[in-house]
Amino acid sequence: MARKESGSKTFESALGDLQQVVEQLEAGELSLEDSLDAFEKGVGLVKHCNHKLDEVEKKIEILVKDKEGKLRLKPFEDLPDEKDDDE
Repeated sequence: MARKESGSKTFESALGDLQQVVEQLEAGELSLEDSLDAFEKGVGLVKHCNHKLDEVEKKIEILVKDKEGKLRLKPFEDLPDEKDDDE
């Protein structure tokens, strides 16, 4: 079934498939049953994309300067949520 296929997809592939599903649903030309199937596939693809993003977020390390001006690696989740401080 299509719902099982998303496990091995790359993020980009799943996102592309999700865009196609959205286009099909927005076109309004699918039957009710086909629309429901497409919606279910889309939900699975969204979950897959979110899972991939969560995995990547855990791996991201950002190079930052400490108080002495030395560059250090800091895990992504340890960084404060910052808006543009330059404004």
